[in-house]
Amino acid sequence: MIAVLDYGAGNLLSVEKALRFIGCDPVVTADPGRLQSASAAILPGVGAFGDAMSCLRKSGLVRPVLDFIDSGRPFLGICLGMQLLFEGSEEAPDVPGLGALKGRIYRIPDTPGLKIPHIGWNSLNIKDRDGLFAGLEEHPYVYFVHSYYLKADDRDIVSSTAGYGVTIDASIHRKNLFATQFHPEKSGKTGLNMLRNFAAMIR
Repeated sequence: MIAVLDYGAGNLLSVEKALRFIGCDPVVTADPGRLQSASAAILPGVGAFGDAMSCLRKSGLVRPVLDFIDSGRPFLGICLGMQLLFEGSEEAPDVPGLGALKGRIYRIPDTPGLKIPHIGWNSLNIKDRDGLFAGLEEHPYVYFVHSYYLKADDRDIVSSTAGYGVTIDASIHRKNLFATQFHPEKSGKTGLNMLRNFAAMIR
């Protein structure tokens, strides 16, 4: 069972629909107990960093999420869900993130000819062909919607990058922990194949 975490700041319907399309039976939940009984978990997210962290705390999910990651079971953060895994964000400088990984989130710099937020399709430069990207083409196109981007301290966990006026850490992979700045559930067949790869990690 894949738990899709409903903490009040997620794009739950599209994630749930994509998982069902590939044959999974996800459970959308805000219950820490349901999370701990899951075989895998997804932390989606849209909106503002500070508000999302407030929702996570009010839902009582901060410690259960960290414990789930430590358990070794597959965990996937999507978009804002990826950003929350890190230490903090320029968007809410006084709000600590989950701190599961070291690094911070920065606003995409203003660049002539480029609109912010970064919305639409962009290609990835894949650095780690294991995990989510197994079997994918060299530079797949995926769908982004964001104004802030990750700079991970540990460059070894960055599994792909993208360019949009600056080099964006587009995804990370550390052991059982995966996260993407882009939306696999909105990235067509490529994104569905990533979700299939994630589901295949469940034992």
